[in-house]
Amino acid sequence: MIYDQSEFDLRCEWGSQGITQLASISDVVVIVDVLSFSTCVEVATNNGAIIFPYPMKDESVVDYAKSIQAELASHRQRWKTTGYSLSPQSLLKIPAETRLVLPSPNGSFLTLQTGTTPTFAGCLRNCEAVARVAQSYGKKITVIPAGERWKDDNSLRPAFEDLLGAGAILSYLQGSLSPEAEVAVTTFQAFHKDLLGYLRRCSSGKELIAKGYESDVEIAAAYNISDCVPLFTENAYVRKG
Repeated sequence: MIYDQSEFDLRCEWGSQGITQLASISDVVVIVDVLSFSTCVEVATNNGAIIFPYPMKDESVVDYAKSIQAELASHRQRWKTTGYSLSPQSLLKIPAETRLVLPSPNGSFLTLQTGTTPTFAGCLRNCEAVARVAQSYGKKITVIPAGERWKDDNSLRPAFEDLLGAGAILSYLQGSLSPEAEVAVTTFQAFHKDLLGYLRRCSSGKELIAKGYESDVEIAAAYNISDCVPLFTENAYVRKG
């Protein structure tokens, strides 16, 4: 196939189409949604919480949470259900064993598309740890920067922060890089000396700051501080090991 980057060990492609092309021929998939799904998952599972992705932000998620006896995170306070939301700040003190549904049209949606391929959530905070564990699953590794959605037509908006996070993970992996993966690594190498500064100035960062979530940008910009590797298993992310 032309688009599956199959001749390379390390692959990188955007969003759901990337998963369609690459997941089935990979030993492992890493979902990267830096602002903020993947960062939320790292923070929560590092505390021992169990995170259930849900692909939509409509009212059906309320019934889903009840059906699995889990709490429901709001989309930054859309539902006043708990104190938890798609905000890493809200999850810093989540207790161990908390079962939490985290709706997201990007990171959650993509996680649920990977089929039987082992799947991890990666971000800047845990990039080296995720790379190390992913490498133990095999040579063929696909990193999926999630991107965002344009509000007018819901089309994919390639997001700087996710390309940066993908590059951070890929920079720790061993193997041949596809050109797409090499672009991600080069991006990370170009901007890694001031991750917080660039995340504050990129479009997604500016959007969060304008809404009062600058602390979330700061949490997401923390580089390589965590050895937590969130593994998707039995419909939930849990800390591996």
